[in-house]
Amino acid sequence: MNLFRDFQKRINSAIEALDVVRENDAACNFDRLTVEPPRDSAHGDISTNAAMVLAKPLKSNPRALAEAIAAQFADDADVAETSVAGPGFLNFRLAPAYWQRLTAEVCRQGSDYGRSELGAGRKVNVEYVSANPTGPMHVGHCRGAVVGDALANLLAFAGYKVDKEYYINDAGVQIDVLTRSVMLRYREALGETIGEIPSGLYPGDYLVPVGEALKAEFGDRLLSMDDDERDAILRDRTIAMMMAMIRSDLAALNVKHDIFFSEQLLHADGEKAIRKAINELTYQGHVYKGKLPPPKGQLPEDWEDRDQTLFRSTEVGDDIDRPLIKSDGTYTYFAADVAYFYDKFARGYDEMIYVLGADHGGYVKRLEAVARAVSGDKVQLTVLLCQLVKLYRDGEPVRMSKRSGEFVTLREVVDEVGSGSVRFMMLYRKSSEPLDFDFAKVTEQSKDNPVFYVQYAHARCHSVFRQAKEMFPDLDLSGEALANADLTPLRDASELALIGKVAEFPRMIEAAAHGHEPHRVAFYLYELANALHSHWNKGRDVPELRFVNDKNREFTIARMGLVYAVASVLKAGLQITGTDAPEEMR
Repeated sequence: MNLFRDFQKRINSAIEALDVVRENDAACNFDRLTVEPPRDSAHGDISTNAAMVLAKPLKSNPRALAEAIAAQFADDADVAETSVAGPGFLNFRLAPAYWQRLTAEVCRQGSDYGRSELGAGRKVNVEYVSANPTGPMHVGHCRGAVVGDALANLLAFAGYKVDKEYYINDAGVQIDVLTRSVMLRYREALGETIGEIPSGLYPGDYLVPVGEALKAEFGDRLLSMDDDERDAILRDRTIAMMMAMIRSDLAALNVKHDIFFSEQLLHADGEKAIRKAINELTYQGHVYKGKLPPPKGQLPEDWEDRDQTLFRSTEVGDDIDRPLIKSDGTYTYFAADVAYFYDKFARGYDEMIYVLGADHGGYVKRLEAVARAVSGDKVQLTVLLCQLVKLYRDGEPVRMSKRSGEFVTLREVVDEVGSGSVRFMMLYRKSSEPLDFDFAKVTEQSKDNPVFYVQYAHARCHSVFRQAKEMFPDLDLSGEALANADLTPLRDASELALIGKVAEFPRMIEAAAHGHEPHRVAFYLYELANALHSHWNKGRDVPELRFVNDKNREFTIARMGLVYAVASVLKAGLQITGTDAPEEMR
């Protein structure tokens, strides 16, 4: 039961019934009409701009049109009051009976309340993290991991068919550097003194177990092997161990991908996939031989004034055309990106979402250009950039990690504060804005710690259930029983306001999914938790408002329906964010 969709239909029908609309049917367009909570709750429960949007095409005065629409609701039992405000906003205050029915419906649906058909089964690929398999996940990867995973959960809840994908960058220069780094650790495991790790190699202690594992499997045989054979073994074993570590780190953060796509697949069989992608682009007229103009400023050392095989990306929205083949005949990284997009396109996705770090901002236009060229604008492509995370401890910056030698690892953060705290706090700010993460603040038990505040609200609901069962042991607190209970005692303004906040959940879900903004879920959950805690506090001063009333069984049952509705939405929202919904907090 989506309150705002329901009244959108009712308002549309009321407008269509007006004489002025029937006389000017062609001029009536509902596309810009909104139905939403008013900015000031004192004005009512829902508000619409219908009169202001339609007044001009209908050649009517906005306030007069609003009054005419309001008159259509005079006999609607679900509407207690209508009012016109400002230049023509039409506000509705709903009757308690409507809120009581909505509460029953939430109880019936439980944590499925708010699920939407917005996505209509459209296939969406969300690619996120995709860190090079050269070491453990660090806190810089953490935000993209959480944003991507929560967005995928949100889209699935909103009716999309979602695949979560990780692109393994297991080809290229960084893998060669990794192989040389592991060879040092292998020699160290054999007893050789290797000294300080040379500049340019990976210095972290996380490669020590890789060297030990290679020693256990091969003894000293790798030392006498042919270089190509040895490097292949080092590469394959090391990537496998790095990916196992990355999967473990992600699992600790409650992140699980459906697909792990290896870049090596694009280079297999003589780089068949890349050649095929370039041939397709050439056939479509997107590839040509030519020279690129010199870049502005100082020329890079590898810039060459020569004919190249270029992607005509400026014709599909990019700033410059992009090289596909290097001077030595090998393919560019961009060529692999093109082939990877072709692979996704062939898998039949309607939409592709890339969640990247802020340092990848230069990739946005070229990815969008590839999408237009490959799909002919049939595929919607979205690139979300996650800004940096700065770590603090009691206000002091946290900089280094003993394990990595260079950065704070994701696992260190999760082990200290818990995955739920990490995930919720990574979502408690727009991904396009920098985030300060203070270990002390995310573990304190106060209203200033959003994750604690929301989880405590869910636990408080279950505490109320336990209290009610102690008072009335035979109470049936299942969702179905509460949905069929008498909820008419729910009439107090504070109770109806709490139901009203619950009713905003489906609308928020659709808006967040449409805008690819999972942070909205975290913001909403905090608001709902605040509404619950505020109502709870009122019960301290007004005993009649307490959820459990030992002298009135009927009131207690009705309020259990209200609490069940709040708990259901808190649980659904926390599941989307990937955060636990505890029933007790100690």
